Amino acid sequence: MKRKRMRRLYVPLSALALAAGALTATTGPAAADHCDPAEQGQDSQQNQDNRSGRNGQQDQDGQQGQNDQRQQQDQDGRQGQSGRQNQQGSQNQQSPEDPQDPQDGQDGQDGQAEDCADLGPFPQDFVDIRQTQPNVQTPRTRRGGSAGSFVSRCGRNQNGHRNSDNFIVAPGVTNGAHHVHDYVGNLSTDAFSTDASLAAAGTTCAFGDRSTYFWPVLRDRTVDANTQDPDGNVGRILTPRVAIMQFRGNPVAKVTAMPRFLRLITGDAKAATNGGANARAQWTCSGFTNRVLTDKYPLCPRGSLVMRILDFPSCWDGQNTDSANHRTHVLFPDESGACPAGTRAVPQLRMTLAYAAPSTPSFALDAFPEQLHNPVTDHADFANVMPDRLMRSVVNCINQGRRC
Repeated sequence: MKRKRMRRLYVPLSALALAAGALTATTGPAAADHCDPAEQGQDSQQNQDNRSGRNGQQDQDGQQGQNDQRQQQDQDGRQGQSGRQNQQGSQNQQSPEDPQDPQDGQDGQDGQAEDCADLGPFPQDFVDIRQTQPNVQTPRTRRGGSAGSFVSRCGRNQNGHRNSDNFIVAPGVTNGAHHVHDYVGNLSTDAFSTDASLAAAGTTCAFGDRSTYFWPVLRDRTVDANTQDPDGNVGRILTPRVAIMQFRGNPVAKVTAMPRFLRLITGDAKAATNGGANARAQWTCSGFTNRVLTDKYPLCPRGSLVMRILDFPSCWDGQNTDSANHRTHVLFPDESGACPAGTRAVPQLRMTLAYAAPSTPSFALDAFPEQLHNPVTDHADFANVMPDRLMRSVVNCINQGRRC
């Protein structure tokens, strides 16, 4: 009997991921995520080895004579393998998209690995923190400066308040960020938040601090999760082990109160393509905080946590709570800590986040797709919704040199 040849169809990545997921569900625990940077370059060899060791299977009705025939075909400049032909007296063909065929499931993973290889991050985006020299320099507090600090205790998002919105940069736009944010503080924050809605909402913070604090999530890429995300933010979200919202002083001046509803951003979510002018990423490891990385993810030794340090601008123009680019109304001080002329020092927010991330290059920051999960794109947002009385307490604590 003349056998028909079946052309392999190339299907979208989402369909391949769905097929791979169905195969995993029938064969055992989830496999490692094929967007894991640590596994890039290994999948092709592993798949080739799997194919070379694959034997023909026996027909369920006891009939023998199954014959595998594969031919190389070139479609759109790519090579594909012809489908397996099963003979059971009469010919029984199976669709190449069918996830129950182990051969096709494996090829689906090949296609996914090829696409994921372009998503980033890449192995060269990681460095062992122990290979980095100490580089942190802190300005000395001068006479007349403010050396105190105040920590707003808001938890670490144990309640799972997350979305891919950003009401500061993209108000009224659902999924305006194209990556997921962790939130602490205000319980209502989403794309449609306003000053009034924030002021009326509950909070995770102590002392009635209804401010909203948010940042892009970090994901463990060794776990298959969120594989259908259209923006390529795949893997399991890591909840911070530590999340500290600390307000600090200014080394050369006393601080004045932030106005209520002041909106701040730090870093640049598009720094990989915009350049580093507004980049403010600081990556390090617990036990190694005297050294930071700005454009690399740190690989931390066993027992050390991956840390993100996000410092906000703190030199306010004295008039505006926001600006067209969300930056010019509050600037960063210079290296000595002095604010530019025409601005005044306000409490500087520092977010410190720590994670039990993999010790291999297998984690990534959520990001816009074209940013390739580059660590330089780390950023965060804040809107001050503290009661005026609480803000006065923050200012007094900082200016008096106390730690509150």
